[in-house]
Amino acid sequence: MPGRTLPTLTQAEVESHNSKKSCYVTIGTNVYDVTDFVESHPGGPDLILEYAGKDITAILKDEISHKHSESAYEILEEYQTAFLVTDKLAPNGNVQKKVADSQINDKVNNYVHPRTGMSCEEDLSKETDIANDYKEHKFLDLNKPLLMQVWCGGFSKRFYLDQVHRPRHYKGGASAPLFGNFLEPLSLTPWWVVPMIWLPAVAYGVHLASQGFDTKLGLATSFGGGVLLWTLIEYIMHRCLFHLDEYVLSPIYYKAVANWVSSYLPDNRVGITLHFLLHGVHHYLPMDKYRLVMPPTLFVVLATPFWKLAHSVFFWDWYLATAVYCGGIFGYICYDLTHYFLHHQNLPLWYKDLKKYHLAHHFLDYELGFGVTSRFWDQVFGTELVTVVKTA
Repeated sequence: MPGRTLPTLTQAEVESHNSKKSCYVTIGTNVYDVTDFVESHPGGPDLILEYAGKDITAILKDEISHKHSESAYEILEEYQTAFLVTDKLAPNGNVQKKVADSQINDKVNNYVHPRTGMSCEEDLSKETDIANDYKEHKFLDLNKPLLMQVWCGGFSKRFYLDQVHRPRHYKGGASAPLFGNFLEPLSLTPWWVVPMIWLPAVAYGVHLASQGFDTKLGLATSFGGGVLLWTLIEYIMHRCLFHLDEYVLSPIYYKAVANWVSSYLPDNRVGITLHFLLHGVHHYLPMDKYRLVMPPTLFVVLATPFWKLAHSVFFWDWYLATAVYCGGIFGYICYDLTHYFLHHQNLPLWYKDLKKYHLAHHFLDYELGFGVTSRFWDQVFGTELVTVVKTA
């Protein structure tokens, strides 16, 4: 790598850059200005801000938190802004020549997926060179409305699936244009919209259902059954609707059925465009925080048939059907919030494995690992994702 000149900073100067507006971190004598990366960090901004103005050597190698891979160090190199003054490097106003740091070269030898070229969650936040990406892949120009490009692109299903599952990162995690017209706001949903709209609806539904139960235990049991039922619906929808790609059911148990249903994603622009709108855009731009939860308009479309299904299954008791349905909607709320936080927040220790599991679904193998709130149904249906790590 060609050298470049960098200024020197004292420890006190580095420590003064400890906020979201100006965030510096160090590794040894290397100083990095990661201000622009704070919001895009897959573990959430709070984790970076916790170490603002400090040395991050230990946390990068921490097995419990997340041992960072080669790509994390490569991203960090792009943000180097200065050298830290030490006893061997006195502050004299002169600039220093940038050299390779042995700590930066101490990289993790993780498995790299041959198709995506990705090895860890930091890869999801590598900002895409939009011009070069379009020139190289001839897929979508991230500066233009995406949906019409998919509709008019004439892509084959094979080419589309290959490209849409190679994650891109748009300008610091902002939202690339999807419609490019008055429909654009309908595709952008902050995470807090989900509980704000649907929790009151669930509370009202539970109130109505409670009038048909003699005991609170019966109501709670029916509601809890709906929550458990949601976990199965979550898996089925993610596997059989959002990933109507190659196999819809596990080839281990249902190969004949899977081969038959795999033809259900039509190799034409109607099927491909609907696939992109439902879930493809999320795999294409997985760190877009405004397309991580389901827009209310789309949720109403998908939830309405389940209302009718619940009352058809439990046709003899309207109150029971309503309680089960409300439990399912509450399960959905938990799912959507979990999905957002898996992508954008630092999670408690018991959630870290779930975060790694879901992000591996994005950067390792999108044909496995369909459980978001749990991997239970992946284990049942033989679609559990087991990550592979090379040993040196």
